[in-house]
Amino acid sequence: MNSESPHTNAKGLRIPRTIWALGFVSLFMDLSSELVYSLLPVFLVTTLGASALTVGVIEGIAESTAMIVKIFSGAISDLIGRRKGLLLLGYGLAALTKPLFPLAHSVEVVFAARILDRIGKGIRGAPRDAIIADVSPPEIRGACFGLRQSMDTVGAVLGPALAILLMLWLADVQLVLWFAVIPAAIAVVFIVTSVKEPIHTSPGGSPRSPIHWKVLDDFSYEYWWVVVVGGVFTLARFSEAFLILRAQQIGLSTTWVPLVMVVMALFYTLSAYPAGWLSDRISRTKLLCVGMGLLVLADLLLAQSNSVITMMLGVALWGLHMGFSQGILASMVADKTPGKLKGTAFGIFNLVSGVCMLIASVLAGWLWQSLGSESTFLMGALLAATALVLLLVKKQSFHQAKSGEVSL
Repeated sequence: MNSESPHTNAKGLRIPRTIWALGFVSLFMDLSSELVYSLLPVFLVTTLGASALTVGVIEGIAESTAMIVKIFSGAISDLIGRRKGLLLLGYGLAALTKPLFPLAHSVEVVFAARILDRIGKGIRGAPRDAIIADVSPPEIRGACFGLRQSMDTVGAVLGPALAILLMLWLADVQLVLWFAVIPAAIAVVFIVTSVKEPIHTSPGGSPRSPIHWKVLDDFSYEYWWVVVVGGVFTLARFSEAFLILRAQQIGLSTTWVPLVMVVMALFYTLSAYPAGWLSDRISRTKLLCVGMGLLVLADLLLAQSNSVITMMLGVALWGLHMGFSQGILASMVADKTPGKLKGTAFGIFNLVSGVCMLIASVLAGWLWQSLGSESTFLMGALLAATALVLLLVKKQSFHQAKSGEVSL
């Protein structure tokens, strides 16, 4: 079914229980991770003496590592026909890294912990998205991805909120970081007890490894178009660590800095499922355009803000842009991909996005350190606007090509 047209029979379908289970796994692990990450940039800069460029390098390498690892985990899950084991490995590795953060007394230890944590994310990401694509009815696929994303961001709201409460109580960053271990362990238990998956088998003969150049021919032009647009868009989406540093620069104390992530995740949560639901009924491309426009506005506000109120408005718009882009991009990848290669497709998409994320975060840190924080956000706005123009041009060209074929 074409994702660009309304799904008339979506109303009577229910979201499968496996997707609800994956949503709770994401909720608890994101609660754990965001509790850490809402304090980590300030901890790096104020306690360990790291520069903005160092933060950008750490965040860029960590996040891009997660995305690049996804290409292998996704392809392997397609090859072996099983995805739950990779989920358990990825979430389990992330859970094991959580004690390293409160134990860290140098930038190098934090860097190592971040890399290992993101490797875990990379291992689990593509198989998880592929499971969702496997079990979700095409008519409500956008809603399924949106639900999982919304539950993930519920954890992203609760994590920083818990960080604030614990800082008010304990006033010790390293002590607060220990509390992240508990929800991470709960997430792993949830995978073992509640996540089910369909079993895939290779059709006849010896299975061919999806990790092969020849497999690229199996993907359509429309899929590669999504990959290119997603990559350019990612160039505009540097790490949220810079939102936290901006808040500290404007005057928020270490105790209240996690409020930035609460606001961002709250608006992300409120928008992700409605955006996914809408994308099953109207053009996903139009909604993605909305997401890109929201990022442009967010960056412009953050660049010019000189008060907590205007900064938080920019952060809220940043959260809305996430809700109107991340689940929709995933749905577009699923729509344009052969069923037997969905894990590989998400892996390739995340490989491209990972390289772009590394470039984006290092560039953001360099601009911050060399030209000031305003330049970081202005560059983000320019790149987001470029992605929006590219999306509109490609969409128009594609429709013209289709019209030409019909007229012939």
